[in-house]
Amino acid sequence: MANPTGWKPDMEKGAASAARDEVGLGHATRGLAFEEGLLFERGSRGRTGVSLPKRGSEADPARELPAELLRPEVDGLPEVGELEVVRHFTRLSTWNWGIDTGFYPLGSCTMKYNPKSSEALARLPGFAGAHPLAHPSMAQGALELMYRLERALSEISGFDATSLSPAAGAQGELCGMMVIRAWHTARGNPRKKVLIPDTAHGTNPASSALNGYEVVPVKSGEDGRLHPDAVRAVMDEDVAAIMITNPNTLGIFETHIAEIAEIVHAKGGLVYGDGANMNALLGVARPGDMGFDVMQFNLHKTFATPHGGGGPGSGPVAVKAALVPFLPLPVVAREGERYRLVTDPAERPQTIGKLREFWGNFGMFVRAWALIRELGPDGLRSTAHLAVLNANYVRALLADAYDLPYGTDSLHEVVFTDKNLKPTGVTTMDVAKRLIDHGFHPPTVYFPLVVHGALMIEPTETESKETLERFCAAMRAIAEEAATSPEAVKAAPTKPVRARLDETRAARKPVLRWTPGMKVE
Repeated sequence: MANPTGWKPDMEKGAASAARDEVGLGHATRGLAFEEGLLFERGSRGRTGVSLPKRGSEADPARELPAELLRPEVDGLPEVGELEVVRHFTRLSTWNWGIDTGFYPLGSCTMKYNPKSSEALARLPGFAGAHPLAHPSMAQGALELMYRLERALSEISGFDATSLSPAAGAQGELCGMMVIRAWHTARGNPRKKVLIPDTAHGTNPASSALNGYEVVPVKSGEDGRLHPDAVRAVMDEDVAAIMITNPNTLGIFETHIAEIAEIVHAKGGLVYGDGANMNALLGVARPGDMGFDVMQFNLHKTFATPHGGGGPGSGPVAVKAALVPFLPLPVVAREGERYRLVTDPAERPQTIGKLREFWGNFGMFVRAWALIRELGPDGLRSTAHLAVLNANYVRALLADAYDLPYGTDSLHEVVFTDKNLKPTGVTTMDVAKRLIDHGFHPPTVYFPLVVHGALMIEPTETESKETLERFCAAMRAIAEEAATSPEAVKAAPTKPVRARLDETRAARKPVLRWTPGMKVE
């Protein structure tokens, strides 16, 4: 497929040379890279970075602290000065990669820049210092924000109500399937199976299995979409639901969703929508209008919450009216101009109960509400438009250099493979590692599983045209280098503090704590 945009690196120099100029192989990664040993290996006996009173003095901690908080002397801790501590952790921080450092094109994860205005608002004392056990009279601002966020999310998605409780997208999936199970049970018709397409998110089968369901895989078509006939062939009165990611993990919109929903509903099943890719639909289309009965959001993907590093996440679950009574507690109720938390199951006798303590990850609610108010309807719509535009720009710039397994239109992300590189011996993993030398975080690799050797790229709406062009120049340079110097690509990365790691060994035999005299080979 030819490059339809007309953009190209300076071909007189070649893609590799152009990438070095534009991206900077060696430029983007140039600078002081301090080798940093473990803090346990530094310092010397008796060195300290603080001035604390000695035992037996007038300010002896034993006199100031309750006995249950005291403990004997602790041996084996690093003994270092304050300056050594500051330098150690400052240097370690330069090893980290984050969205504030550079482009983070992880497909299916929506690693986009989060505005600092949302961060600032989440740190307002009245929000950051709010205690979840505070009396409702002292938490009216927090409760009102939760109420308004719930209303906004329900409107954006086309559902009747939303629970804010789930702590992450995966827990949101678990919650949604618990609601579905409770609904079927209340009708005296518990079911046994859940249908899951091969293009769904990887956590969907686990969420179904944890609810006691048998997972029935459904194969997508050659166009990467789920087709009605495939669903019709496996749909029966024993199926509780179908879980569909839309757009799916190939970045392709499920155009048959309305007909599929009709097939499932006709047999008494429900339609669960994985909303992790909602970034592509904001202000453009509402899942609740497509036939979905339940959907989880990922606030940490779509609505200004930092994503990565294990959290904090937030996975609200939206449902249609028939499922509202089954949502978990607590929920915020508005009574006139006052707000209160509904926590007593007696008020919601069909609730699935509590998923976790307190309200949910409240700081994530503040960030999401701040972004929704800042952008407004037109801004949310622009988010989707730009996310789709950026993904298709990357697709156009790389379609003649990397294999595109599906010709179907892409939305917010695009999936390539390493098929064109096979004659050189260079693999998807090699490309990912070489990107590090060009100063870019690698995209998602080897997922979705339906694509062999997948390179899954999601640029999001926050990246500039120039950034995308530099990234694509690096990708093209790697493809060219694979043909001329495959051994160099396979040896990457060479620029970072650490060279290529043995990932299999790290996963199977991790070393999680330091012990004196230890040697790691």
